[in-house]
Amino acid sequence: MPLQNRVTPYGDLIATEARGLLMGNRGRLHDAGRRIVRYAQGRRWISCLTSFLGRRRAVMSPRSYTELFFLDEAVALAAGHRPCAECRREDYLRFREAWERGVGGGTSADEMDERLHADRLAGPRTRRTYRERADALPHGAFVEIDGGAWLVREGAMRRWTPHGYEGRRDIDESTVTVLTPRCAVDVLRAGYRPGVHPSG
Repeated sequence: MPLQNRVTPYGDLIATEARGLLMGNRGRLHDAGRRIVRYAQGRRWISCLTSFLGRRRAVMSPRSYTELFFLDEAVALAAGHRPCAECRREDYLRFREAWERGVGGGTSADEMDERLHADRLAGPRTRRTYRERADALPHGAFVEIDGGAWLVREGAMRRWTPHGYEGRRDIDESTVTVLTPRCAVDVLRAGYRPGVHPSG
């Protein structure tokens, strides 16, 4: 049985055999039986490389953080994660520079994590979303349409599934629910280009 450690654009954790391009964490979320028992632990939600300096981990080890997996970086951003400052150092620096241009204020990891935390959750396990015109959103943002998560990508939208993107919708002037935290959308708008799965 697959573990419940795949992250959706909504930030939820699901069990699926589908693989992702990035790993990450938001603290220790599992118990001794490798069952998810909490949504998050702390404010530092990051996305990491799946391979770094030959390090090997046993997934969901006791007394260790819970390894989470994302289809791609656009999903990680929608869920409220930012690039890791160690294994994804270049991406982290690009993200921080775009943050300075698009969001402003402090750009330390702690300051960015605090703002991301405020923009991604309205309460325990309750996503904070907002409404905006679809044609005003930048490449890499996620929106919800008809109960599904759609990636804004090069003038169109593609529907997320655990295995990749499928379907296509034209972008119009309709107002949609934005899943990606507002500050992350501002980072995208300032020129940060997230990695997207080849199916996108």
